[in-house]
Amino acid sequence: KFVASGEVIKFDGFLRVYLEGTDDEDAENESAILPPVKQGEELIMRETTATERYTQRPYRYTEASLVRKMEELGIGRPSTYAPTISTIQQRGYVEKRSVEGEERTYTVVTLKNGKIKDALKTEITGADKNKLIPTDIGIVVNDFLVEYFPDIVDYNFTAKVEKDFDKIAEGKMQWNKSIADFYKTFHPKVEETMNMRTKRKTGERLLGVDPKTGRQVSVKIGRYGALAQIGTADEEEKPLFAPLQRSQSIETITLEEALRLFELPRNLGEFRGKEMVVGIGRFGPYVRHDNKFVSLPKDADPLEITAEEGIALIEAKEKEEKEKTIKTFSEEPGLRVLKGRYGPYISFEKKNYKIPKGLNPEELSLDDCRKIIAESGKNKTKGGKKRRKSSSKK
Repeated sequence: KFVASGEVIKFDGFLRVYLEGTDDEDAENESAILPPVKQGEELIMRETTATERYTQRPYRYTEASLVRKMEELGIGRPSTYAPTISTIQQRGYVEKRSVEGEERTYTVVTLKNGKIKDALKTEITGADKNKLIPTDIGIVVNDFLVEYFPDIVDYNFTAKVEKDFDKIAEGKMQWNKSIADFYKTFHPKVEETMNMRTKRKTGERLLGVDPKTGRQVSVKIGRYGALAQIGTADEEEKPLFAPLQRSQSIETITLEEALRLFELPRNLGEFRGKEMVVGIGRFGPYVRHDNKFVSLPKDADPLEITAEEGIALIEAKEKEEKEKTIKTFSEEPGLRVLKGRYGPYISFEKKNYKIPKGLNPEELSLDDCRKIIAESGKNKTKGGKKRRKSSSKK
């Protein structure tokens, strides 16, 4: 059964002038793309093409499209849109970034002159540019709220609350009654959830079995972020853990990708007689050399980085440190006078101290620096706790 669909222009109006005035021959042929057809008319099949298609996932939101969706659902007000979107980013539930697409193949089957031909073609799928992408922790938090507080995260509930706020602003509803009505159902639900001692949500996902050890491989949210795990807590042998890379997610990572993470930390060789080791830590991938850590660029893969690239990163970091160093002291190697974003400062024992105005940082002695550090400590404790200001209406 074949169906033809399209448009046939009955009155072309200005289009007749436009088409006749153009030099594009194809434009005049546009009107012949779909000639009028009648029901029951016999058609001769010259060529038939069938193209394999995949279901497209919903598009990711930008800030603008998310605001439009919130308006459509009646969530929030113009004054709350920006703070809401900013808050979910600050809490690490979503992050604005671009995602490189993956190449995949699809099949095109053509029937012509009684012969069928198959052709493989490729396309890029999953690419996003400057979109709001949910993080692993964001997905886990959402799943928890949907499971235990479905009424609170329901769009209709939020829209109803917004309408109640409007009524309160118009004097048609008492704010304390609105809060009381909400709290009398919300608080018992919180108590119930806490008393249930709900299992900590980790978003755990089983990937398969490690072919070398036969142990289970899974990914989940840990104390410091997403990680891969070989083995389980109830086994005699302790589980092995490896943090996921920035570009990886517990929802999409494969077994092969997870197993490769256990190749880290990886020895790159020696530089100046000391080992270079690449790994992934709490703050992302790094190269460690001489007890110093150098962060890898966002586009660098710790599993692929070479010794030459590691050396280049170390030397670049040393150059950067040298350029921002104003003064050091051989008697106190851990104390340095540095250039900062907001002016020169003293760095000592992982703490920074502001240099008072009027002092030349290049002329500071070790005793001067120690005095500034000591005075800084006194100023923080001087006067004790600040009293909260209170005002009373007479």
